[in-house]
Amino acid sequence: MKIEILFPEFCNLFGDMSNMWYLRKCLPEAEFVETPFEAEPGFESEDVVLIYLCPMKERSQERVIEKVRRLSYRIYELIEKGACFLFTGNALEILGESIENEDGSKISGLGIFDLRAKRDMMHRHNSTFLGRFDGEEVMGFKSQFTMAYTAPGYYPFLQVTKGTGLNKKLKTEGIRYKNFVGTYLLGPILILNPCLTKRLLSDLGVPNTRLAFDSEINAAYRKRLKDFHAKT
Repeated sequence: MKIEILFPEFCNLFGDMSNMWYLRKCLPEAEFVETPFEAEPGFESEDVVLIYLCPMKERSQERVIEKVRRLSYRIYELIEKGACFLFTGNALEILGESIENEDGSKISGLGIFDLRAKRDMMHRHNSTFLGRFDGEEVMGFKSQFTMAYTAPGYYPFLQVTKGTGLNKKLKTEGIRYKNFVGTYLLGPILILNPCLTKRLLSDLGVPNTRLAFDSEINAAYRKRLKDFHAKT
């Protein structure tokens, strides 16, 4: 089982690389490959069961778009075949139609999803989030300069309970299509939400895998959930 982490030298904001630290603990026999920006992604020609991409600065985001643009069909093909993807923070925007700057200029994304992002670099959006996924409560944080826009009901990942969805009017957050998950939610979400880790393990074909630090992770989840309900 090979898991590829893309461009960790600068796609690593908000401590989100800890999602893969935790997954390593859950899957000690899996092969985790960190692909630096100067190398070619392994998923281009190899069998990879999970592709992970973290949040990044805006300039780095533009470099990543140009780096992987030629692989857009390969990414689309892998998604359609059921490969797992986890893109957190602004990594999701890379697979959308466009990212609009404040001056109206646009950066073309890979066009895999019908999602358009709009930057507002003078106003960072910071908030806490509560939502639901398959009947389970999910929590996390948001810290972003962009809002994203899709049609209502477009492959939602989470239903918003409290907080902001893809934008301030939409009551859904992220995109889930087949085994692709893209979300602005930070946390790291796999550590904060055992239900999401269990679902990812199931999608990877190992549904009976015991979570690392199982009792501690679940106890922390219950405590944080209580705190989130009290604060939001």
